[in-house]
Amino acid sequence: MDVAVSIMALIALFPLLLAVAIMIRLDSPGPVLFTQVRWGKDCRKIKVYKFRSMRIDNCDVTGVLQTKVNDPRITRIGAIIRRTNIDELPQLLNVLKGDMSLVGPRCHAIGMLAAGIPYEDLVPHYHRRHLVKPGMTGLAQMRGLRGPTDRAAKARARIACDLYYIDNFNLRLDLKIMVLTVWNELRGGNGF
Repeated sequence: MDVAVSIMALIALFPLLLAVAIMIRLDSPGPVLFTQVRWGKDCRKIKVYKFRSMRIDNCDVTGVLQTKVNDPRITRIGAIIRRTNIDELPQLLNVLKGDMSLVGPRCHAIGMLAAGIPYEDLVPHYHRRHLVKPGMTGLAQMRGLRGPTDRAAKARARIACDLYYIDNFNLRLDLKIMVLTVWNELRGGNGF
């Protein structure tokens, strides 16, 4: 299902992807795509693709330094594609490569912080979320747990959703997460 849906999505979204790529190139110097090393299945490191939304001269390639409201690193086009989560669409290529799934726990940057503390120190059994492939979307995102992890409770809630998903995943749950993710995005999303 991952491969078939990602191929169909890439074909259907090609005009949008091309338009975004052109706008990124016109808005600021640098590459269209941004790659970042993140945790994959079995704690394997993978390169994740995103549309570049920050200026190349002051971006954080590790992903540890999280964005904040009115972050000066974000470009004009970057603000739009982040707010609409369009910056995540190149991860369809990660799904095609087999590094990611359409649905699963969102992959975190190596050394990701939550409330200023490394996730693995804040949340017991944090790495259990890496028993499955990371997803472009997941239960936590469907439930609105997106954006900066500046509060410990929010970070723990995200991981609780991830672990619940791992313990209960099935095709019906995956379809529900995908449909509600698209619905939430069409209603205005809650990206950052």
